[in-house]
Amino acid sequence: MSEDRLFLRGLQIMALCGALPEEQTRAQPFEMDIELGADLVPSGVSDQLGDTVDYSAVCAAVCAVTHGQRFELMEAMAHKVAEVCFGCDERVVHVTVEVRKLRPPVPYNLAISGVRITRRL
Repeated sequence: MSEDRLFLRGLQIMALCGALPEEQTRAQPFEMDIELGADLVPSGVSDQLGDTVDYSAVCAAVCAVTHGQRFELMEAMAHKVAEVCFGCDERVVHVTVEVRKLRPPVPYNLAISGVRITRRL
């Protein structure tokens, strides 16, 4: 199995995610890093987009699912994003998703809260 990775860093979205009532009605800023495990040898040899994972399509799918759904936990959002990534391209065999809430609503001097998950087929 290939150890190749395609990564997307700093994808910024607005999403409904959180346990507090106001977080369920007002979109908040989140940032994501996504790492896709796939065999990139064919695209390295051919230099053709059709031989690799189209990261633009992945970004579009992730933005669509996070915009159209309400999550109580970042864990659930990250899990859904991983599922979407697997659905974007059959070559993807594992996904790591990091979700960061950029302004967590807590009474502490906390800049970012987040989760990181890894899923494998």
